[in-house]
Amino acid sequence: MTRPVRARINLQALAHNLSRARKAAPDSRIMAVIKANAYGHGVIPVARALAAADAFAVASLEEAMQLREAGVRHEILLLEGVFDAGELELAVTHQLQLVVHCEQQVRWLEQFRSGASVHLWLKVDTGMHRLGFAPDVAQAMWQRLQRLSYVKTGGLRWLSHLACADELSSPVNDRQLERFAEVMRFSESLQGRAVEGSLANSAALLTRPDMHFDWVRPGIMLYGASPLLPAHTADAALRPVMTLESRLIAVHQRRKDEAIGYGQTWVCPEDMPVGIVAAGYGDGYPRHAPSETPLLLNGKPVGLLGRVSMDMLCVDLRSQPQAQPGDPVVLWGEGLPVETLAQQAGTISYELFCKLSPRVPRVYE
Repeated sequence: MTRPVRARINLQALAHNLSRARKAAPDSRIMAVIKANAYGHGVIPVARALAAADAFAVASLEEAMQLREAGVRHEILLLEGVFDAGELELAVTHQLQLVVHCEQQVRWLEQFRSGASVHLWLKVDTGMHRLGFAPDVAQAMWQRLQRLSYVKTGGLRWLSHLACADELSSPVNDRQLERFAEVMRFSESLQGRAVEGSLANSAALLTRPDMHFDWVRPGIMLYGASPLLPAHTADAALRPVMTLESRLIAVHQRRKDEAIGYGQTWVCPEDMPVGIVAAGYGDGYPRHAPSETPLLLNGKPVGLLGRVSMDMLCVDLRSQPQAQPGDPVVLWGEGLPVETLAQQAGTISYELFCKLSPRVPRVYE
């Protein structure tokens, strides 16, 4: 490896964050969300580091098969279910669990014949208004699905997704909890026994124990980023898993009134040193990050200057005039929370992680 940009993935931090989830929800089982290549961290190494989780959740059959082919034997849930009837046989063969969120999927399941047993999760729309059945319709779908002979006893569960869990004061949270509890009570009264359910994402896992139910689904918190809005904090003691780092590759002395980079958007207010870092939007650093967005050079903050290029970005060296090519730079991670960059760039940590380019080597520690 010659180009210095790389993403260091701390697998010990990943296991630590899973333990924090377990501590926050001790009476629930953990379904670790590792879709989208484990939020850009690398799904196979992440799955192995999270072996203590009770189950995994992914977005598609392709993602699940990647895990199965790597020898991962955990329960795996397809969060969007199958996308056509033809996927059902493969999903059942590989013991994948399915979310059911629309009537078409119900019809496919009613027409399907299998000698194997299947776990299904019926998705109820409690307020996200994206996927799932309205609560009254969901009750009817529950009755249809429980008639399927290949659904094992206890193999039909409830699932919903929170729209505003990152905003602790939102009244939407309590409304969604009430609607979810209502369908749980319906199925329990119908079947005369307890039924399993899952509502809590990372934010609710850390802040709303009344939402934990039988399964919690931590995602972003596993990777060491806060699931809450900047106005809120949670003492979760999370550790950053990914540190995106590079090095200075050049240092120049610029004169007052010289402009920096594409569009000449930043002009030197005085004679000053400017550093060039080998990292850019081609690596996943956000192009729209504004000037003065912080980076760490030699462990100390410096500010971004001008527009981010595909392969390079410029930094203000006035606070470190002795900096030299080869000096280490942290773009996010240890010492510089990814949330800081996300807030500066008007995005979220999820997007930064997921947009990390495949050309950036992941180095697992």
